[in-house]
Amino acid sequence: MNDLWAALCLVAVLEGLFLFAVPGAWKRAVAQMLEMPDRQVRVIGAIVLGLGLVSLYFVRS
Repeated sequence: MNDLWAALCLVAVLEGLFLFAVPGAWKRAVAQMLEMPDRQVRVIGAIVLGLGLVSLYFVRS
């Protein structure tokens, strides 16, 4: 359970880092995502999710 909390904290750190370091780029990326169809956003999300799971498997093994 501690690993889960540590992972969530790291996600918060990375999200905050992007918002702090490059807020303009983050806003542009969100604006572009709002223009994309839901299906395309879902496909991108599924790809990122899959890459994350594969990466986690290799890191933890």
